[in-house]
Formats: sequence, structure tokens, C-alpha cells
Amino acid sequence: MTSVYVVRHAIAEDRDWERWPDDSLRPLTAEGEASFRRAARGLRTIAPRVDEVLASPYARAWRTAELLHEEAGWPEPVACAELEATGSPEDVVSLVRGRDSVALVGHEPVMSEVVSLLVGGSVPLDFKKGGVVLVEDRALRWYATPKILRGLAR
Repeated sequence: MTSVYVVRHAIAEDRDWERWPDDSLRPLTAEGEASFRRAARGLRTIAPRVDEVLASPYARAWRTAELLHEEAGWPEPVACAELEATGSPEDVVSLVRGRDSVALVGHEPVMSEVVSLLVGGSVPLDFKKGGVVLVEDRALRWYATPKILRGLAR
């Protein structure tokens, strides 16, 4: 069974071309990091093991993946250009082939489109920042908002 955890990065700073002329450098907010840190601890209770974490190299997604490592005990992230904000959902889905359990950390709207491709149909999804979707063998098993995940944290 292939398990794919699709993760949208946590709450990031607003776009500001003066502060971050290169949008890939835009970080998480302090509140976004603190909130996702707790959400990742909650995620550990329902998804204690993942084989690999592939992440966009953009600062906000990369930090989200690092928090998954620090708080959920998931593996250290591996940077994947396919998961950048401008990536192709089809290219992201190709990363899943041949893997048993993988987390993909990236950006909207790509991540919602990835979920739809993985289940083989259109899935209307209000994908909150810091939310996680589990898809197993073309079936959407669950979607946990950050609020749900924080509630599971110990």
C-alpha cells in the first residue's frame, strides 16, 4: 500500500517584494511556526511513521518540513524542485511512484491538484495552511486541518 501525506506549508509572511524580492525566501511567521510545531506533534499521534519527506526548497515549505522532523519524528527533508510553488502537479505525482510511505510538502494550488491526481478525480479541497491529507492507493483516507492536529497534540 502506498501512503502519501500531502502537506501544505504553514502560515507564511505576506508577500512583500521589498522585504523578499525573491518570493522563495519568504519565511513562516513566528505564529505560523509555533502553531505548526504543535500541529506536527498532533500529527505524530495519527501518523507516527513516514519513510521519506520530500519538500519544496522554498523557505516556508522547507521550514514546515523541518518542523515535521523535529516534532513528529519524521525523516529529515529532501529538497525537490518539483515541489516548488511553480511546479507541475503531474511532476509531483511522479515522485510517488515506487515509494511506500512519503510526505510531500509544498504550496497551493499545486498540492490540491496533486491530491486530485492521486485519487483519480477532482477533489474540492479547502486546503488550509499547515493542513495534511492522507491518500492511500488512490483513496483519500483523511484530511486534518491544523486545528484538528493541534487538538491531538500531547
